[in-house]
Amino acid sequence: MFENTKAFSGFAVDDIEAARKFYGETLGLRTSEENGLLFLHIAGDRDTLVYPKPGHTPATYTILNFPVDDVAAAVDELTRRGVAFERYDGMDQDERGIAHNAGPEIAWFKDPAGNILSVLNG
Repeated sequence: MFENTKAFSGFAVDDIEAARKFYGETLGLRTSEENGLLFLHIAGDRDTLVYPKPGHTPATYTILNFPVDDVAAAVDELTRRGVAFERYDGMDQDERGIAHNAGPEIAWFKDPAGNILSVLNG
């Protein structure tokens, strides 16, 4: 039934303008807006939809993962841009927030709506 569809993913935020600024300016992603919705152009021809949701509750899991060649360099650059990295109980994370023993090196951070994102070795 859906084998030929161009499905895409999406997630909610509480403030589209804050999301546009964060994803477009802080993270440097190409974005566009249409009818009050934000589109992140990050996965070939499959855009990610960001939509406003009154009473938004942040996701408690990682909604987007950004593969990078050098996690430490990405963390340093994002920190320079004002991004704070998360610390989780029970995770072996260094002073930057990079986990080294949970599979690939990975570090988590949040968007302005509190949704969890990561950079990881890719």
